[in-house]
Amino acid sequence: MDDRYDVILMGGGLAGLTLSLQLQKENPEINILMLEQRKSEAPTAAHKVGESTVELGTYYLREVLNLKDYLDAEQLPKHGLRFFFSPKHKDNIERRAELGPRKRLPVPSHQLDRGSFENELIRRSKLGGTELKTGARVKEVEFGKELHTVTYLCNGESQTAQARWVIDCTGRGAVLKRQMDFQKPVEHNINAAWFRIKGEIDVHQWSKNPDWTDHLEPGLRRLGTVHLMDTGYWLWFIPLSSGNTSVGIVADPRFHDFTDFNTKEKAFEWIRKNEPQAFEKVGSRQEDVLDFLFLKHYSHHSGKIYSEDRWAVTGDSGVFLDPLYSPGTDFIAMNNSWITDLVTKDLAGESIFIHADVYEKTHFGIFEQWIPTYLDKYQLMGNSQIMITKIFWDWAIYWSFFTLIFTNKGYTNLRVLKALFASEDSLGRKMGILNQKVQDLFIAWRPHDKGDLSDIYVDPFDLQCLRRFHHGLEIQHETKALLNQINTNVTQIEYLAAELFRQVSHYVHQTPLDMPVDPYSMDLNQVNTAPENGLLPDANIRKDVASMWFYKEATV
Repeated sequence: MDDRYDVILMGGGLAGLTLSLQLQKENPEINILMLEQRKSEAPTAAHKVGESTVELGTYYLREVLNLKDYLDAEQLPKHGLRFFFSPKHKDNIERRAELGPRKRLPVPSHQLDRGSFENELIRRSKLGGTELKTGARVKEVEFGKELHTVTYLCNGESQTAQARWVIDCTGRGAVLKRQMDFQKPVEHNINAAWFRIKGEIDVHQWSKNPDWTDHLEPGLRRLGTVHLMDTGYWLWFIPLSSGNTSVGIVADPRFHDFTDFNTKEKAFEWIRKNEPQAFEKVGSRQEDVLDFLFLKHYSHHSGKIYSEDRWAVTGDSGVFLDPLYSPGTDFIAMNNSWITDLVTKDLAGESIFIHADVYEKTHFGIFEQWIPTYLDKYQLMGNSQIMITKIFWDWAIYWSFFTLIFTNKGYTNLRVLKALFASEDSLGRKMGILNQKVQDLFIAWRPHDKGDLSDIYVDPFDLQCLRRFHHGLEIQHETKALLNQINTNVTQIEYLAAELFRQVSHYVHQTPLDMPVDPYSMDLNQVNTAPENGLLPDANIRKDVASMWFYKEATV
């Protein structure tokens, strides 16, 4: 057996397996060794988090990896993210403020049973020529000028293999990060515990009121990723193709101590105290729990991702921020696409110095732009009006910018990356500033949020701008057209940010509803009613904001 390879993938989970398929697609003759610590196939309802995909990651799986037919046939379709607020009605779901699509979404996504899905990825990866060694635990990597040497334990014996490229896909084991000491903390501090339970949990069946049950197309509530929210936490329910259900608690320790839900018994007790109707439906089924796992302070950063010296990290081996909005597969998609481009260029004899540097800076820039979306935001989860507004804002940013770039192959296009991220006034930098300003607005708004929302339903596609951003993901652009479309989208985001500020400021400070707003300098604590570069109201954006504004003393 030849112990020299083009690439050694250290780890055979979701990140490593998808990378294997992408490398094979771009380099059909590539020689890959995958070292996986697990000794056998993944069990059904595998003991892993990351079952819910959203648009960016779904495009990667379906279109980049050509898994569309398999996903449609063997995994469940996902009908959006669905949120339930109104904490005072946690015993009666039909009275809670509900956010989610009324109809089936035009852009697909999926609920993944990670066990069966990873086993299919293993089958395809091996079929494509990857050599898989199970029961292999990586010990260290010795870097060389032409070849790197990986030492690993397999069946109790120390073995070695060499490759031009070494990719760390070991997840939280993070072999390279630990060996080379480039760990980097992130301030965001949230904990999680989750388990799989036999059988379905369908929130649509929690009410018999036909006015509530008939409001949506059949099956949509069950097939969404369901979030039950209150201050400091969210509880998820995700259906799986195995017929089982994933249940998870994600909570800020400032409001919910980790020791209150870090065992199966404590988790059920926590659900009883915090989500009584959910407990009514699942509390008697503790014996049906298939597994239980938890993570404390799960967010982490990294000091390095890609190296011109032909190594990289992907998935949880690199960075991870938060499971809210299901971004895990998104970051794997971007991460693997950058690695695949670097490996492909290097194997073709091209220099990768500039590309490795640009890709790493872009990766870190995107990660750090997403931090304000989560940092200190769990305190808002009991504020229904703020959270409805925040979720729509977060989706607007995600669809109009980050996802559109990926579906148009922009992250490996240096012309696109230069235009979007290189200069201080680039569109990517502007989007980051806008996001920070609006996230700060949500925090400043909280002490003034006295609204009491009940018996309402809001659909993201009631907003014209969100419909346009979402439908735009299906359009393919050449480079110039892509940059023009992103410029148009950023302009819309500027007007959306300004209108949100205008309405909140009027609610809090009674400032004029027609005042100009500079979205790059707005501050709810220091309102400027006549900024030099202020935007005036836009009628269409104002109508969109009216769709998500539910205070009784409505101002729109």
